[in-house]
Amino acid sequence: MMAHIELGLAALLLGIAFVCDVRAMRIPNKLTLTFFASGLIYHLSSEGLSGVIFSVIGVLAGVLPLIALYMLKGIGAGDVKLFGALGAIVGAALSMQVLMYSILYGGLFGIVLLVLNQTFAKRIVAFAVSLFALPRNLHTDGFMTLKKNGLRFPFMIAVVPGAITTCCFMREWPFNG
Repeated sequence: MMAHIELGLAALLLGIAFVCDVRAMRIPNKLTLTFFASGLIYHLSSEGLSGVIFSVIGVLAGVLPLIALYMLKGIGAGDVKLFGALGAIVGAALSMQVLMYSILYGGLFGIVLLVLNQTFAKRIVAFAVSLFALPRNLHTDGFMTLKKNGLRFPFMIAVVPGAITTCCFMREWPFNG
């Protein structure tokens, strides 16, 4: 029964975050804070202090790996907080699995976007040409143009399939009755 509640909360969190991220490229703090607190309260009430420890370790497992991506501007702070809230609900192991699959799906979607976007391909060629230009300032100019006009997509487009993949590969499918 416990797994059903955790996965239900996680599905609700990810569903709402998906809608918010796709619509506005933003995951609200109210959402992540509400589900973070829900995870802590749920585990405290069902397992006591060991449940709180389970949640806190889950939060750390969800947040710490994403700090580097956030600092490199690869993802937003909302995505980091989302994985903290997810970790509070489902724990470290599942949140890390969702994160791993999400990064893989994100890379795949990123490659598809790059291939489909002709203007980005043109910027790549211009950047490559600037590497061989004589004046040194063209190197940084080409890179800054490439970085400034880079493609972005809502990370939740990769997180939802990552979460579904995680559920499919769980030892025990939770909805088997």
